Amino acid sequence: MPQYVLVTPARNEAAQIEKTLESMSRQAVPPLKWIVVDDASTDGTAELASRYAARYPWIEVAQMPSRQGRDFAAKVRAFDAGMERVRGLEYDVIGNLDADVSLAPGDLAALLARFAADPALGVAGPAFSEGGRQLYDYRYTSAAGVWGGCQLFRRDCFEQIGGYEPIAGGGIDYVAVLKARAAGWKTRTFEDVRVIHHRRMGTAESRRLQARYRMGKKDHALGCHPLWEAFRVAYQMTKPPFGLGGLAIGAGYLGGALSRAPRPISRELVAFRRREDMARLRAKLGLAAGTEEDGRS
Repeated sequence: MPQYVLVTPARNEAAQIEKTLESMSRQAVPPLKWIVVDDASTDGTAELASRYAARYPWIEVAQMPSRQGRDFAAKVRAFDAGMERVRGLEYDVIGNLDADVSLAPGDLAALLARFAADPALGVAGPAFSEGGRQLYDYRYTSAAGVWGGCQLFRRDCFEQIGGYEPIAGGGIDYVAVLKARAAGWKTRTFEDVRVIHHRRMGTAESRRLQARYRMGKKDHALGCHPLWEAFRVAYQMTKPPFGLGGLAIGAGYLGGALSRAPRPISRELVAFRRREDMARLRAKLGLAAGTEEDGRS
């Protein structure tokens, strides 16, 4: 079984982090080291993590200096601070685990087994449900995508892509997985491994339509092909809040295009993503056409 380490950047997660801590304490295969990086929390996050660190020697709490605001670049800085604490350890897999995720006892062991079985696997992660109620809809996503809330990297892969990029507007997890595929690694969500995400995505600091608008703006910044985005907008219009959610994503994408803001990723990576987007779109439209011709609903 591969040896692994985990890093969890946490800022004001006292309402959720104990679920994460408790589920990690029950893992069939604990990590060599789990660094919980308290990013200047003011709500008792560090105290909760320290209580578990006193009971489990493989848990360590690190502190970041005080700062104002919350952004994704700060999350990368906190993650990198955690990485410094595992420097010198001999491990095969490095993982990012969010502080609002809980796992079943065998989840991480199951993912580690996938790395052991496939030397070309660079990034792996589980499927997830939101609040333990609704499984995320994977019908219109690629199995090659790996959700950032629980993202495991083969060490060689993580080092080759240079780790996470500090992108203030978000998408750090997506870009890391995209870079891994561009470098020739396999990336995969394993839907038979399922964890619980205790906060709805995109709602940590914003209301729902604002979150959708930012999602569209991020899609543009990270190079999403316009035709794939149109498909995405149409699909999201069928989801609550019906119509408005998809339109908000489209408005964000258009706003990003009109702003002409520089993209945080290279032209080569944008081109790679757009080739993937078009391949996915052709596959989805081909699947839809085949379903109609075969008379299946």
